[in-house]
Amino acid sequence: MTLEEQVLILIAENAQLKGIIKELEANIIQQGKIISQQNNRISELERLLHKATLLKDSSNSSKPPSTDISTPKRNQSLREKSGKKSGGQIGHQGTTLKQVSNPDEIVKIEPHYCKDCGCSLDNIEPHIHSKRQVIDIPPVKPIVTEYQNYSKKCPRCGKSQTSSYPDNVTNHIQYGDNINSFVAYCSVYQYIPYKRLKELFKHLFNLEISQGSVDNILERMSNKSTSIYERIHTEISTSSSVGADETSAKVNGKKWWFWVWQNIESTFISASSSRGSKTIEALFPDGFEHSILNSDRWGAHLKTNCKGHQLCTAHLLRDIQYLEELEKNEWSHRIKSLLLEGLELKRQESKYNQEDKRVLRLEGLLDLLLTEEIPKSDYPKTSTFQRALKKHRNSIFTYLYYKNVPPDNNGSERAIRNAKVKQKVSGQFKSGQNRFCILRSVIDTCLKRGVDIMFALNGISKFAPTG
Repeated sequence: MTLEEQVLILIAENAQLKGIIKELEANIIQQGKIISQQNNRISELERLLHKATLLKDSSNSSKPPSTDISTPKRNQSLREKSGKKSGGQIGHQGTTLKQVSNPDEIVKIEPHYCKDCGCSLDNIEPHIHSKRQVIDIPPVKPIVTEYQNYSKKCPRCGKSQTSSYPDNVTNHIQYGDNINSFVAYCSVYQYIPYKRLKELFKHLFNLEISQGSVDNILERMSNKSTSIYERIHTEISTSSSVGADETSAKVNGKKWWFWVWQNIESTFISASSSRGSKTIEALFPDGFEHSILNSDRWGAHLKTNCKGHQLCTAHLLRDIQYLEELEKNEWSHRIKSLLLEGLELKRQESKYNQEDKRVLRLEGLLDLLLTEEIPKSDYPKTSTFQRALKKHRNSIFTYLYYKNVPPDNNGSERAIRNAKVKQKVSGQFKSGQNRFCILRSVIDTCLKRGVDIMFALNGISKFAPTG
């Protein structure tokens, strides 16, 4: 092969290699584009996966703790660390058994002889060395009181006169006031079902009482409590601060709603088959003209006629917690800090003037946050939450201007939770949902006013029957 032929071959091979290199470079560029697209897609899928797997629970929403799904993740608390050690704090008053000065029974334990020399000590005046007390309860058994109605013949006119039974003695045999009040207490306050209540009376008091009798007692007690229940309703409707909430419950297999309106002194609970505004209109047709109404943003409450509204700050903070975990927008952190600052102000003072510099600063920062632009395409839920706050702008810091208006609606949640606990213990309500509402309203109102529950129920049992 000549030199010329070898040169031609090398030129051809070189051209072929350049073509291969150019093709490889094009492939690398194309693969780089594909990898970039895949990275973008992976990031988007990770975001969607995080959004899909971030479930709402009691730490970041208004859902109750009972609905939380058990996961390895520890529940997050909205409380900030206080820096204090766990357990009782310095100065905390503990509760211990204390001896009484007037015991019901005294048992004297005296030495009768000297252990050293055997001398009798029976005639020696004793001196108290120490004392110990044992607290116990006596065996309980029913006490039967018989009322005998006598008649007498008038010696002047000859007519016979018969005395009258006490107003609360209406039958030839019946249960007394203590049993009536204890049944109401156990059923409504301690949530004990009829069957277990029957067993309790048998085991503790050696008294046979049927489930039908339990039901009849609760019916009578609720009837006698109606006037108190109506008075609570009136006081709530004219008060200056009211918290409202509602929760679902089963009544004969159907979904009902238990409603509550309450404040620091009173609790009014009602059951309804509707969660809509018609329930509120039926119970409070004039609304709450003198009240600041605290709620968790449920539409029916926000439509209620009232002096002003207060959004539950605890609910707002849980919603923000969810947004922080889901969309990780800095705006959520800043609005959360602002709400916490408002709570701190409330802890410092119970009421502020609208011209107070601290309040003006909060209100100004709130306006800035609500007008800040949040890209809906990137943070859709945060943007929606911001619009909701804009709509109810004047209901966020209402509590700062009223001494008796709390920043949250936790009192209403505690009040309505009793219906859920009762349902969990008994399964569902049959026909006693209205009785429960009446008696529970009376009991909770007594608790708030420092009235002994059993004392109040016993007094209600003594009422003359109505109707």
